[in-house]
Amino acid sequence: MTPTASAVPFLELRGITKSYGSVTACDAVDLRVDAGEIHGLLGENGAGKSSLMKVLLGLVRRDAGSVLVRGEEVALDSPQEAAELGIGMVHQHFSLINGLTVWENVALGDTGKVNKHAICAGIAEVSARYGLPIDPEARVDALSAGERQRVEVVKCLRRDPQILILDEPTSVLTQAESEELFAVLGRVVQEEGRAVILISHKLAEIAQATDRVTVLRKGRVAFRAVTSETTPQLLAQQMVGREVSLGEEGAALGLLPVQKARTGGSGAQDGQQPVCASPASASSNVASGFSKESI
Repeated sequence: MTPTASAVPFLELRGITKSYGSVTACDAVDLRVDAGEIHGLLGENGAGKSSLMKVLLGLVRRDAGSVLVRGEEVALDSPQEAAELGIGMVHQHFSLINGLTVWENVALGDTGKVNKHAICAGIAEVSARYGLPIDPEARVDALSAGERQRVEVVKCLRRDPQILILDEPTSVLTQAESEELFAVLGRVVQEEGRAVILISHKLAEIAQATDRVTVLRKGRVAFRAVTSETTPQLLAQQMVGREVSLGEEGAALGLLPVQKARTGGSGAQDGQQPVCASPASASSNVASGFSKESI
């Protein structure tokens, strides 16, 4: 993937600041995402990733800064506004209701009269286009974790987002399911020109799947680069703010080898071992009642 940066980015965040009491979750964060790009977002728990995405989804109001979509500044005062602007997200933790069928879960959030036939037709269209087969009549509680993830992706793509955010999307997937997901993302950006923000702690995955990467540390942008010009080792160091070995120290920090996200290369340079940074940091300070996962 080699998208050409346009004069006007698809999405631009300028100086986003968000605090919860005395805790500053995001401190003047800048982020640019171009059309046809998969942009990796990295950071330990508490680095500010979740708060930044909540701002982008209209779930919380920023204290300072601006958001621009296709060069136009937007308010993002509500999730509805975010959806209308074409921003969609597949969350790490499933939002599906077990007692309902696939089509009923997909319909959640729709406005107006529920039309089962139209919803099932929409599911079938998205499933066929992206190779994500799913039975609309299946009960969600009878599905595997990978199938539930597929429902979440279909639910999001059915709303035709132009900016797709995925939070730890492969955390419950098998290797084959992960490859299936990345094939879908490849189509989304290469054939359809959408923008993707990929949040993952699997550094080899980030190295292989993304075009550019931004690292957050303690609420600030610590590092940004073209992905092909960096390594998982360097990204791990930028996440924790110091050099990290792949021996005992790396194990203590949760830096462990991961399988390749796709066939055809590990994303690391010759002689380097792919590493991933676990969401659980070696240091786990929690301030003012906010868990690191929520920031």
